[in-house]
Amino acid sequence: QVQLVESGGGLVQAGVSLRLSCTASGRTSSIHGTGWFRQAAGKGREFVAAINWSSGNTYYAASVKGRSTISRDNAKNTVYLQMNSLKPEDTAIYYCAAETEGAGYAYWGQGTQVTVSS
Repeated sequence: QVQLVESGGGLVQAGVSLRLSCTASGRTSSIHGTGWFRQAAGKGREFVAAINWSSGNTYYAASVKGRSTISRDNAKNTVYLQMNSLKPEDTAIYYCAAETEGAGYAYWGQGTQVTVSS
């Protein structure tokens, strides 16, 4: 089992930056990658960014590419999502998820709320 805890959300004004953290515990050796997803009120969950733990390869949704950076600290089992130039449309609950072999994103955190005011 893998447990994930997100932190770093909050209420911010448009244009500022925010860094979200996702810390894993439990069977972290089974994690191949970590992804960030978000869900705005009344909408479905959408992919934001992901990172492969072994290669370090990163992937971004078009909506955040160029103003967001996903990174990891293996020693802390933590993945970060740095988001810059935040927009009101970035308002959502942000979830991190751990990808394990053969199971996809099998583990999810509880989410952290990000609210961007105009």
